[in-house]
Amino acid sequence: MASASPVGSIFREWRRRRHLSQLDLALSADISARHLSFVETGRSQPSREMVLHLAERLDVPLRQRNELLLAAGFAPAFPERPLDDPALAAAREAMERLLAAHEPYPALAIDRHWNVVAANRATEPLSACVAPKLREPPVNVLRNSLHPEGLAPKIANLPEWRAHLLSRLRHQIDAAPDPVLVALLQELLSYPVPEGAPAADPGNAPVVPMRLALPIGTLNLISTTMVFGTPLDVTLSELALEAFYPADAETGALLRRLAG
Repeated sequence: MASASPVGSIFREWRRRRHLSQLDLALSADISARHLSFVETGRSQPSREMVLHLAERLDVPLRQRNELLLAAGFAPAFPERPLDDPALAAAREAMERLLAAHEPYPALAIDRHWNVVAANRATEPLSACVAPKLREPPVNVLRNSLHPEGLAPKIANLPEWRAHLLSRLRHQIDAAPDPVLVALLQELLSYPVPEGAPAADPGNAPVVPMRLALPIGTLNLISTTMVFGTPLDVTLSELALEAFYPADAETGALLRRLAG
């Protein structure tokens, strides 16, 4: 069923979100600015190939590319299979291998709403610090990090870490608005603000660590995010692996001891 919004106005919204002029996008897409103007105003109906071409130049996520196709009267191009679908077996196995290989350091896979899809055994000591109600599926990483009954009381640099997580979430919403993420942001902002919380975005800080104070010692962790490089499935395109690394030798030794 086609969207009620004309495809041209949706393209215009994405172009403005990417801070591009019509001329910028036209040059990038190798079409005339006049033709692009006609598409945006509805005077010209784009072909299926043109919809996909413009969406690629605008770096529109696969889920929203399907929505653009529907708005233009075409069938979706990208399937959305559950992660346990046999067609995703190779990708699922690769994900599980990466998580296991990262031990004794924590690593987890999350979906587009920051819900945990899979995690390795090294995350268990962190999960143990979270109230049981927050460990009920779906487990949300951001909620568990900043909730007063989650990891928040144990994060020694909570103001800095909170600002970092909120910045990442805001950037994700800016890149591809999602009502679920908007609601999650509002929920996180409703939590008590820690004293000394920075008012500004952490900006260009090279690395923002999470310093987790546990009874057995302090874990000083930095994180990296991995995604599938060329996904053609909506589920895979929205999957991310969040891997934590020790920021100092003491943290590495403590994580190895916890694993043992």
